[in-house]
Amino acid sequence: MTALLGGRPYVFVTGKGGVGRTTVSAALGLAGAAGGRRTVVCEVGDQRRLPALFGVRPGATGEEVRLDGDLWTVSIDPNSALREWLGRQLGSRALVQALTRSNLFQYFVAAAPGARELVTATKLWELGQARRWDRRAQPFDLVVADLPASGHGIGLLRAARTFADIARVGPIASQAGRVASAIEDPLRTALVAVSLAGELPVTETLELEARATADLRRGLDAIVANALLPRRWSAQDLARLEAVDGAVALPARRAARSEAGRARVQRSQLGRLRRHARAGVVTLPFVATDTMRPADVLGLADVLRRKL
Repeated sequence: MTALLGGRPYVFVTGKGGVGRTTVSAALGLAGAAGGRRTVVCEVGDQRRLPALFGVRPGATGEEVRLDGDLWTVSIDPNSALREWLGRQLGSRALVQALTRSNLFQYFVAAAPGARELVTATKLWELGQARRWDRRAQPFDLVVADLPASGHGIGLLRAARTFADIARVGPIASQAGRVASAIEDPLRTALVAVSLAGELPVTETLELEARATADLRRGLDAIVANALLPRRWSAQDLARLEAVDGAVALPARRAARSEAGRARVQRSQLGRLRRHARAGVVTLPFVATDTMRPADVLGLADVLRRKL
């Protein structure tokens, strides 16, 4: 973990939908907490999957819920984050409530390009600040953000720079500039992409890396190729199964051929990813379970800690 994180307080995780971003985010969070850092894994978009995974009561939107030891989670909703930010700026809860309930204000937020993304990115940044918006809240040493899928994730991170460049002066420009500087600084922020070793996920990951370089003024720090099958069967093994006629049931032979074929395709796509990606690529093994458990995620965290 030292090479990836070092003393960096932020890790942003993105990738194509369905590749296991939340699982990898949880594993990174466990690895950070195991190193003694007060860590929060943020689910963006009002999700609450991690409390269910760890068997704890899900909190309200914006509530920081302890999962285990130094590991916490929070679900971030742009509307809640906006109310919290306005409370900090205006200093009046009654005024914030009146403003945010206004139909005109809601229309403005919905129509302003990137406003929700800016508020979300700002909330992620705030979690790692020594002075929190809520002065009673403790800062986190490590903030792991489970971002939306590739394009939306990069857009969310880009929003702060866009607003800083447009506004130029005033509290929004100042705030957005600080957030953008943190996101673009590889000494403070690590950007991790999660992929599967398949043709489409690898292609999208390579495109994501190019977009991150163009839009965020920095590249990826690591790529995690998730759910890699083991190489159980060599060509010789498969030939032996077929040679012993009747000794091995047909369904078993078919299963062996299928798994060997899928593993072969994965290794080919993993090679393509490593040849063309600028960031280092690490792998996580396939976990044979229908329902991920904390012990499974802890095992993945151990793998990441060794490899990163």
